[in-house]
Amino acid sequence: MAISSFARKEIKFLLNMHQYESLMEVISEYMNPDKYCVGGKEYGIYNIYYDTPDDFLIRESLAKPYFKEKLRLRSYYSPASPDSLVFLEIKRKIGGIVTKRRVSMTLAESGQYFRERVKPEYSKYVTGQVFSELDAFLNHYPVEPKHYISYQREAFFGKDNKDFRLTFDRKITERRYDLSLDCQSYGNYIIGAEQRLMEVKVSDSMPEWLIRKLSELQIYKASFSKYGKAYMTFVHEQTTRSNIQISGISIANNKILLNRSV
Repeated sequence: MAISSFARKEIKFLLNMHQYESLMEVISEYMNPDKYCVGGKEYGIYNIYYDTPDDFLIRESLAKPYFKEKLRLRSYYSPASPDSLVFLEIKRKIGGIVTKRRVSMTLAESGQYFRERVKPEYSKYVTGQVFSELDAFLNHYPVEPKHYISYQREAFFGKDNKDFRLTFDRKITERRYDLSLDCQSYGNYIIGAEQRLMEVKVSDSMPEWLIRKLSELQIYKASFSKYGKAYMTFVHEQTTRSNIQISGISIANNKILLNRSV
């Protein structure tokens, strides 16, 4: 059973096609493609986000607290089969530093874990630690599948610093139905076809060459959460279409207001 854990900064930028293509012209000088992205290839990432019945976790996240956390089940195949490898992840952000802890299992095993807390066999001590964190999370939050989000990704890592990563996501797709990884990837796009969401993932600071290029291309930091954007799209559609009251949400002057405590 594979496991990964890290702590880093994640800085996001929303690029238009000119900015993306201009940046890609210099990427190969400083970075190598991920092994799945050699030759201009990309790979798919498919997620189910879990939340409480009243969407507490995403509402709290959108309020930008010092500490926030989320739970998701991730696959790199679509549709996933019962024996496909998936990753159950707790992702936390504490004062701007992102940490992620995850364990791997099959899709069938993940269903059994959520239903009955039955864990797959494992031998590493640290795997047991992560499962203890997952147990505590699930005991604290009565979560259920709430949102499907997928996207196509290009990924690169620094030639001189492999901890420095750069990713470009397109076709960011969301839906709040058919919430299973064994369903095909489809839904609504939450960024334009000519846009790319770039994420800079670093343990310390961005390299100077990237800072210079971002300034030259007038690429500026953006506050963008895939789950947050998908949820706000859902809220806006529901409140404007039917005047439905959603827990923790209110509208004033055509703006959506988030109430942290409900």
